[in-house]
Amino acid sequence: MPSSRPKVRLSRAVGLPLSPKCVAPFERRPYPPGVHGRRRASQSDYRLRLVEKQRLRLQYNVRETQLRRAFAEATRKPGKTGETLVCLLERRLDAVVLRSGLARSIYQARQFVVHRHITVNGRRVDRPSYRTRPGDVIGVVERSRAMDMFQIAAAGAHADGEPVPYLAARLPELTVTVERLPVRAEVPVRCDEQLVVEYYSR
Repeated sequence: MPSSRPKVRLSRAVGLPLSPKCVAPFERRPYPPGVHGRRRASQSDYRLRLVEKQRLRLQYNVRETQLRRAFAEATRKPGKTGETLVCLLERRLDAVVLRSGLARSIYQARQFVVHRHITVNGRRVDRPSYRTRPGDVIGVVERSRAMDMFQIAAAGAHADGEPVPYLAARLPELTVTVERLPVRAEVPVRCDEQLVVEYYSR
């Protein structure tokens, strides 16, 4: 099993734990890594926006090119660009798998999708970036349901707090339905998306 140390460093760099395994190490040292981590009292405007962009990118575990592409699409849509960007990312299949409680982290959710354990409307989908739509039913492949990691999910071990209102998860059945499009205020992502917009608009 790969070490979680790189994710801990990333968590400290952006100021939030990126997976459950990162929580305890992050709480022990909740400041940026490096010899100057404790003493970094202020940040330039550029760095502030850069960190916020990285925070958003890492919470969804997307590459820079993917985030830029989503931002470009968000600018073409009506409404506030930052809110639209977050909602586009939230519709990714791996994000839905995570938010529904089928996975414990965005990394595990991505792994489930890539390893072809996840279906959309009864068909296997192996692209984490697949964009879900209202009415889509996400499930676990029949042959995978008996695996320990999915039995743990079915018991509700990954359900954290109140479920998001745009998804209807039936964990004992290992299925989730996309009820409607997400609204930014409902998305449990820690990010000032306006700073992300300013970063890409500079």
